[in-house]
Amino acid sequence: MNFAHITPSLSPKPIMEMATAFQRSRPLLTAFELGLFTALNAEARTSEDIAEALDTEPRATDRLMNALVGLGLLEKHEGRFRNTPLAQAYLVKGQPDYMGGLGHTNHLWDTWSRMTEVVRTGHPTGLPEINERGDDWLRPFIAAMHSRARQTAGEVIRALDLDGVDRVLDIGGGSGAYAMEFVRARRGVSAVVFDLPNVVPLARMYIARDGCAAEVTTTTGDYLTAPLGEGFDLVFMSAVIHSNAADDNRLLIRKAAQALNPGGQLVVQDFLMSEARDGPLMAALFALNMLVGTPEGDTYTESEVRSWMTEAGCRSVERKDTTFGTSLVIGRL
Repeated sequence: MNFAHITPSLSPKPIMEMATAFQRSRPLLTAFELGLFTALNAEARTSEDIAEALDTEPRATDRLMNALVGLGLLEKHEGRFRNTPLAQAYLVKGQPDYMGGLGHTNHLWDTWSRMTEVVRTGHPTGLPEINERGDDWLRPFIAAMHSRARQTAGEVIRALDLDGVDRVLDIGGGSGAYAMEFVRARRGVSAVVFDLPNVVPLARMYIARDGCAAEVTTTTGDYLTAPLGEGFDLVFMSAVIHSNAADDNRLLIRKAAQALNPGGQLVVQDFLMSEARDGPLMAALFALNMLVGTPEGDTYTESEVRSWMTEAGCRSVERKDTTFGTSLVIGRL
């Protein structure tokens, strides 16, 4: 018998793993939302103790904590629970590496749960504009963006040519993490973080906390309608274009180019889709995130970003890929 042409039998296991993945993420997010890991901190406590501390129902709290043992986030010995080293390091408020941005992941749970209706209608439902969502949404969002940017900014800035760069404009700069990395990377560089009026106070907090207030300043406005300033050697936009419709990105990139000195650089960092728009997976999933979370946001192809830069007057455009899934598109005037 020729075994070369026998196709192995298919298994539904990968589908079931995808379909039930929420059963692992939801206990983590619920425990984070309740502050369970912080309530435990470095102590060993019973589930009854934690239920009393969190004002939750004792039996339900016990079942949640038992599941967290199975997930490797809690340990249990003689009826008492304690955080595993992993949970203690990242899930206890006040720890240096506390993952406060998981609050934003909890908010994503709500928007992604509406996906069926969004696909039916083409519009996100019941979602206010970003600058109308309040501090309970904004602070975890900026915390999540800051945490990610701290991990990636060094690699991104090292990929850029900073010769002759003295002034940087960081459009939609959020916490200012990238702007601060620019001023650390080269002596004499100053940076301006441009963002919405409700974001800039948070940026100032992060900038002051990191000791960069002398080199990094802020300005407020809607980047589609407000002046961006002028006389910059490099304009940087990270995780900005995916929030906008294509025509708005065309306008924004034209405005960004007008803010540059002759010979200046325009740098866009984002997830880029293949020209067929069927991958890579992270970019495709992020397109869904924009579908459920914004009126017209999307992920775009390299050729789309190149065309906007060329129309804005860039003489040369190049692409550099990062090790963490995003790409830099760099245009020079």
